[in-house]
This record gives sequence, structure tokens and C-alpha cells, in this order.
Amino acid sequence: MSVLRPGHLCSLAAALTLTFTLGGTATAAGTDSARTSAADLREVMFVGNNWDGTADVIRSTGDFAKIGRVDVIPDKAERLAAINADPIRWIYFMAIRNGVGEGHDQFVDDMYSTPDGRSVVVSRPSFADVVSIDLSSGRINWRFPVAGYRSDHMAVSPDGTRVAVSASTANTVHVLDITTGRQLGSFATGDKPHENIFTRDGKYIWNMAIGDVNTALDDPWLDWTKGDRRITVVDATTFRQVKVIDMRERLDAIGLKDYSDAVRPAVFSPDESKLYFQVSFFNGFLEYDVASDRITRVKTLPKNPATSADRTTWVNDSRHHGISMNPSGTKLCVAGTMDDYATVVDRDTLQEGPLVTASKPYWATVSGDGKDCVVSESGADQVTAIDFATGQKRVSVAVGDHPQRVRLGHVEVNWTGPSAG
Repeated sequence: MSVLRPGHLCSLAAALTLTFTLGGTATAAGTDSARTSAADLREVMFVGNNWDGTADVIRSTGDFAKIGRVDVIPDKAERLAAINADPIRWIYFMAIRNGVGEGHDQFVDDMYSTPDGRSVVVSRPSFADVVSIDLSSGRINWRFPVAGYRSDHMAVSPDGTRVAVSASTANTVHVLDITTGRQLGSFATGDKPHENIFTRDGKYIWNMAIGDVNTALDDPWLDWTKGDRRITVVDATTFRQVKVIDMRERLDAIGLKDYSDAVRPAVFSPDESKLYFQVSFFNGFLEYDVASDRITRVKTLPKNPATSADRTTWVNDSRHHGISMNPSGTKLCVAGTMDDYATVVDRDTLQEGPLVTASKPYWATVSGDGKDCVVSESGADQVTAIDFATGQKRVSVAVGDHPQRVRLGHVEVNWTGPSAG
């Protein structure tokens, strides 16, 4: 394993991945290779409604009004028939429903549009695959079955041509051509790869493995039972490992021996010198200096007195799940999932702003104009925009059942939804 020098480390950014290499095959349907000019595209936000298998498309700024909706499981009957015919896959399907799915099937975890705005690529945990869906017809362009039995978080390269997807039960991350679904490579991770991040130059992928989040062994002294949790950094061209970061060592070094080392959502500063990340069970976040390879600050956010102290009741070991940063790097936005709020935090002072009431906020991203933090309220089936400048709520928009990931993307300028099933 080669080691990155501090100067090179500063150019890395975070990626979510799952690995265990198993040769999945992509089936490519004919795709239109004609390029769409930027003038023909409209920036939007895709909101993945995990439990009903749809993605709502909303405006990326202003009133965030709904533009259209995409069915991301048009092949549901076919997929269920295949699962029912395979006893092992059926067991995993039911385990996902009754475990991480909280009694529901997980039909959409993550999604990104293609550069031409003609398709959206979606990871579908319960179906253990990634599909590309044509936004005009609603039909599937290609399907890639991941290794193992569950797909999870994705990341798209800065040029929009490659998508990395975590295969959580296989400890593998696949990197696919976003247009054809062809696998370009894969790499191994720690246990249960989760978040993936491409660096802004597209040269590296950071993957965070979160370990087993579905067991009831949640007391701090049992943290070692959760598995091999680490950040894996790979070359995005060769997929060779260039760095492994074990936050257990960094947490212990500053006396945080009772903190989990499962890195959850994370975001880099604009210059990629700092990583801000959440960990399991913690109401707050930590700051990691990439060059010095150490945790430099810890921010504890308020607890909701109504939140149960029983850690086994917290969804998938989360307390806070969702963090983003405004383009200038001056403000962070944090989703306080189990505490039912979101808040904007000053990056310099780490002082939080108003606690904006939100029902199980699951993700935080940034609006197209950079002015708002947009959180998905999975408990209220809506997304809510919070002004980075004031920390106050601006608007909420109703979406589908259990919204989770929210991603910026593009559609053709006059698009309002698929014209056919």
C-alpha cells in the first residue's frame, strides 16, 4: 500500500462505498449518444422516496416547487418474481425490509442524473442493483446487479461520467460508466460501505464503512462488535488503495474512547483540507484535518429532551445523519435525525443557529444557488429549505413516502415527467 503525502492528502475528498467483489453484469439498452447542450437543460433536485419507489423532481432554488415524478421500480413485478424464486435472496430481501427498512422495502437510496439530462441512475437497496431510467419514457436503459444483496449510497464523478455505488453486504464499491452501466472497476472496503465521495479533481474516491448498524449491541463497551469501520481512499482510475484511515485511533488520541468510529455522512471544506463528519450515536459532528491526519475539533449539538435515551431505538445507530456546507465554506448544515431538528452552524465558531423543527430529517444538501440548506424530512414526507444566512426555515414542499437522499441534477428544459410507463 502506498502512502499519500500531506500535500496529496489535501486534494482528497470523501466517497461512500460498499465492497465484496462479485461479478455483476450490466445489461445495456440502446442509449441516445447525442449530447444535449447546457441551454437545453434545467437544474433540478431529485428527491428519492425510499419506501414508495419514486423520485420527485423539484426546482433547485426559490420555492422548490414540484416539477414531476419518476417511478424508479417499473420492473417491480419482474424483480419480485426473481427474488421469490431464490431462497437466499428472499431471506436478504426480508431482512432488509425488517431491519434497515423499518418494516418497509427500500426501493431508492440514491440517484444522479446523466450529464445530458436524459436519464437518472438509481441505487435500489431491496433489489440489490443500480438502474438507469429514461426520463422521457420511464423505461429502464440498463441494470447492474451489485455484489451481494444490497446497494446503498452512491457518488458521481465531477465530470458526471462515472458513478460509484456501495454494495453493503459485499464490502465492495463498484464504479460504473453512467451512460452504459458497464463496470469500470471495483474496490474492497471495510464492513458495510456507506458514503462515497469523489475529490473535486476526480482523482480519488473516499469510502466510509459504517459496520453493523442493525444489532442491539449499542452500549459503548460493545462498540468493537460492530465490525471493521474505516475510511478507504482509492485512486479513481486504477481503483488501488492509497490510504486507510481508522478513526478509532484518532478518537482515542483525544480521549473520546466511548465515541463510535463509524463515519456516517461527511463533507469536505471547499479546499478539501478539512473533513466534517458524523458518527453513530453522537448528536454533533467532528472536524478532521487531512494534512495532519488528526481530529481537530468536536461539536456537540443540543439534545431533544423528548428523544429516548435508549440507543437501540435510534434508527440504524444514527443520532444525527446528514451534513452539508455552503459553497463559500462558512456555514455547515446538520440534520439532527433522532432529535427532530436541523440547524445551521457557523464553521469558524461552531456556534449553532436556531433549531428548526423537522421530523426525522435524514439528509442535508445545498440548493442550486447555494443560498439554502435542503433537508429531507423522512418522518413528514417533505423537504424543507433553511436559509444559510439566517438559519431560519424558508419553505417546505410535500414529496413521497420517506424521502432520504436529495441530489442536484438536470432534466431537459421542458420536462414534466415521463410520457409513458
